[in-house]
Amino acid sequence: MTKLEDHLEGIINIFHQYSVRVGHFDTLVKSELKRLLTKELANTIKNTKDQATIDRIFQGLDTDQDGQVTFSEFIALVASVLETAHENIHKE
Repeated sequence: MTKLEDHLEGIINIFHQYSVRVGHFDTLVKSELKRLLTKELANTIKNTKDQATIDRIFQGLDTDQDGQVTFSEFIALVASVLETAHENIHKE
């Protein structure tokens, strides 16, 4: 497996590490998303312990407003975080 493929698989594995805890095994409810954000992206996303921030992120990701974040919806967050990280690298 290439380095990029390994990292992509890692993103999938992290999603599943949190999605299997409550409700459907392949979606994130708000508490699972909060746990993922506070554990995995605390250095990247500001205020991950602030409930208003979690609510805002969850609403933005849950595009079909079914109270769950699918992997397809989750990758919008991953893309946004990657884009910001890429911009920050060029600022250094």
